[in-house]
Amino acid sequence: MFDDMSRRSFVKALAVSALAGSAANSALGEERVASSGVPTEWSFVSGKQYSDPFNQVDVDAIITLPSGQEERVPGFWSGGSTWRVRYAPPAPGMYRVRSVCSDAANHDLHDQKLTLKVEPYTGQNTHYKHGVIQVSDDKRHFKHADGTPFFWLGDTWWMGLCKRLSWPDGFETLTADRVQKGFTMVQIVAGLYPDMEPFDERGANEAGYPWDREYKSINPAYFDMADVRIQHLADHGLAACIVGFWGYFIPRMGMAKVKQHWRYIIARWSAYPVVWCLAGEGTMPYYLSKTKEQDAETQKHGLTELARYVRATDPHHHPITIHPSSSSRLCVDDPNVLDFDMLQTGHSDRESVPNTIETINSSLTANPTMPVVIGEVCYEGIQEASRQEVQRFMFWAAILSGNGGHTYGANGIWQFNTREKPYGLSPHGHSWGGPAWDIAAQLPGSGQLGLAKRLITRYSWWKLQPQPDMIEPRWSKENYWKPFAAQIPGEAVMAYMPAAYSSGSFHGLKAGSYRAVFFNPTDGVETEIGTVTPDSSGSWKIAEVPIFQDWVIVLENKA
Repeated sequence: MFDDMSRRSFVKALAVSALAGSAANSALGEERVASSGVPTEWSFVSGKQYSDPFNQVDVDAIITLPSGQEERVPGFWSGGSTWRVRYAPPAPGMYRVRSVCSDAANHDLHDQKLTLKVEPYTGQNTHYKHGVIQVSDDKRHFKHADGTPFFWLGDTWWMGLCKRLSWPDGFETLTADRVQKGFTMVQIVAGLYPDMEPFDERGANEAGYPWDREYKSINPAYFDMADVRIQHLADHGLAACIVGFWGYFIPRMGMAKVKQHWRYIIARWSAYPVVWCLAGEGTMPYYLSKTKEQDAETQKHGLTELARYVRATDPHHHPITIHPSSSSRLCVDDPNVLDFDMLQTGHSDRESVPNTIETINSSLTANPTMPVVIGEVCYEGIQEASRQEVQRFMFWAAILSGNGGHTYGANGIWQFNTREKPYGLSPHGHSWGGPAWDIAAQLPGSGQLGLAKRLITRYSWWKLQPQPDMIEPRWSKENYWKPFAAQIPGEAVMAYMPAAYSSGSFHGLKAGSYRAVFFNPTDGVETEIGTVTPDSSGSWKIAEVPIFQDWVIVLENKA
């Protein structure tokens, strides 16, 4: 049961959601009004009682779009005798809805009908205005359904649905901070967490745990409290990368329950701006497992099967990936079941740089072609290292190499340390330490990556082409801590110069003049170099940097 404060907060959040345009309709058989792109929902109440409603009954909605196309939308049991369907109509027009129940004799749940009159969305929320996130046509970055490019700048909130990040105060505070800094994505786990035993008290939210201890039935109240958090992210323009569970839950729960878990997630959250991450540390066995090789194989085959299941079940067709120990491609039997490759490349400060660069380039040249995103690398402050200069390096090296996005993380946030209760020991007996989450939120790296995103999104960043040979010196396998360069044809050439290399030359520049700028990646201040003109061979020697540190150099094409 919720305590009084949790219930008041929950009800308040639902009221705010309703005002934002998400309607919960309990009466059927009539016309309802919704806005395109915005989640709307309706409920079915059964007069027939079931001893085990979660396992005995499935309810779906067959939705006929204005085009005549049909979509099958899974419903979810919301407790008691109530099932709900949540849907985001993609375009204006008239929609017909018909319920389908696995117990066809239950006429409260089966063959109920309503009509949705969907009007154009008139607000300014990017996701509702431009539509679901998709993979771009060139399979290198992301876009919205209407073609508007989507820049992935993620933050890592693995345990953000538990009460260690309090609702509403803590969650709203961190959301506001990340929105202000320019983040667009939050990576968050749907209740079956890493780094702890199942049903550890650290993983509970205000309504307990997502499942009962035997994994027989879901706890709808847990997901009610998770709903308001996911809704809050969406209302503030943040998409959620939903991680279903940590990979080692596959051998623990079995595939039947894993699929039930994912069907429930899809039913609850596919109407929101989300992407799907099937599992965290996809093929990594549980820390203390005595059958690690067997578990890893079980997880790999299971994730391949699960990817196909999620693709077939999700009516909104959100992109699918896996959070890996190295690369998502290695977590499945067939990488074609994935839409983009997420990478994890180490937490060893500068020692993680070679593996990061090599893993990025290996993925970018692999088949099938898909966007590449670093999903975890060098959490800021972890092991009292990986400070802001490493965060800047990882971002710029990844993006200028051709990645379709980047995810930041801070030690203290992923596990949501609090002053009163530090996270404590991991199953392996050690502690990751770190400050309280609200202190970690102010580490400088997060703001500096926001500044980086602000710079690069001035331009047609989705057209960016890695051009490592346009600058000398350049990174190589002999020294990765050297400059990275890329160009946006017709607009700009960019280079990131690590602190050890504060001078050099551009090569291969097209004839003409350029506006040259030093961009300080620590504070966003720009220093004008002036108008520069490459010599007859297309070269230009970089001016002396203002101070010895890392810099971004931008050469804007002048009309």
